[in-house]
Amino acid sequence: MPVVNKQYRTRITRHTRTIQGYGEDLGNGVPLNMVLIPKGHFTMGSPAGELERMDREGPQHEVYFPQDFFMGMYPVTQAQWKAVARLPPVDPTIKLDPDCSEFTGDDLPVERVNWYEAKEFCYRLSVLTKRNYDLPTESEWEYACRAGTTTPFYFGETIAPEVVNYRGEYPYGNGPKGEYRKQTTPVGSLKSANSWGLHDMHGNVWEWCLDHWHNSYNKPEELKQQGHTPWLSSDESLSRLLRGGSWSTYAELCRSACRLRDAPGDPFSIYGFRVVCRASRTL
Repeated sequence: MPVVNKQYRTRITRHTRTIQGYGEDLGNGVPLNMVLIPKGHFTMGSPAGELERMDREGPQHEVYFPQDFFMGMYPVTQAQWKAVARLPPVDPTIKLDPDCSEFTGDDLPVERVNWYEAKEFCYRLSVLTKRNYDLPTESEWEYACRAGTTTPFYFGETIAPEVVNYRGEYPYGNGPKGEYRKQTTPVGSLKSANSWGLHDMHGNVWEWCLDHWHNSYNKPEELKQQGHTPWLSSDESLSRLLRGGSWSTYAELCRSACRLRDAPGDPFSIYGFRVVCRASRTL
């Protein structure tokens, strides 16, 4: 696992790839590693011919990111969750259980976290670090996951259980069958980073996003020009977005374009999250 020091925007060299990022110290030796996601644009959604495509993954459209941002190298781990959950609440109505996860281990992703709890984690983290942390928008999540690729997975046309934690007996396309682990795996343990240095974007846990659920991408034009802005509605009770697939899902649901929804108050052992920081300025 790469070590990132506290200096803002340091460089981490991994094999032949250099990744820009920084680290936060959450206390008691618990780090939070963030990697740079460069500004740019991409085609969001899946093409009509993609295997197992769902209508809710279209229409495809260009989305722009006018500024760099940072995203967690891994899903939030249980060690990170415990460090932040013990901090004073920002919203006193939201209680964070340090031991909420079904599968236990400091390096395992935290799970059984609902959307409101994930947001409260971001608020407390922001107070601790004096930086603005949040959940990613759905556009930010897919842009970061793809890292310049256009295939169903950032690996290419398919995946294998050796590099992604999913229900391995249900492959995608011509992919191989393999192990079904029936639980989460330590973050980064499958050595499955994309070219921007993000691990576990496919499988392990579904990851909450900021956006309210919409059945298609017929979104306002300004949201296509500003991928950092979530697509919201006036109804706060609407389902929220989840991305990436999990340890218990078929390979097809781990695709870069696949979308899931659930009520914001529902926690399950397949739901986790990762954080983003959209600006270098401090609070």
